[in-house]
Amino acid sequence: MITIFLTEDDKDDQTIFKEALDEIEISFHIANFHNGEELLEHLENNQDLLPDIIFLDLNMPKMNGMDCLKILRATPKYKDLFVAIYSTSGSQENIENAFMAGANAYIRKPNDFEELKDILRELLRDSWGDHFAASNLKTF
Repeated sequence: MITIFLTEDDKDDQTIFKEALDEIEISFHIANFHNGEELLEHLENNQDLLPDIIFLDLNMPKMNGMDCLKILRATPKYKDLFVAIYSTSGSQENIENAFMAGANAYIRKPNDFEELKDILRELLRDSWGDHFAASNLKTF
């Protein structure tokens, strides 16, 4: 079973994400957080229950995804967690900033449900991160 933490402030995006997971036939547990502050508080209070992967939206209230990512990477007990930025933004600047801050993957939210399923299937079921390993910016 894969434990997924989705940090996303949009309820519709949370629902669509879960529906896509349901359809790709993986065994998973998902926890939703509305901003980076909620995620970090949960991690701090549940240190023995770390996720296999964290999906972080960039634009959220209170604490955005980039600030949260920087804190995760600066905290020894969280620095090795697999973190995928999951954002509507496809700007090269955001992608480069995420790479430099230590994200393992950058996924632009697709407008197509089937495409979302394909992305999640590739990442979670078929290769579990091998394809998305952030060894250099070109493969990021």
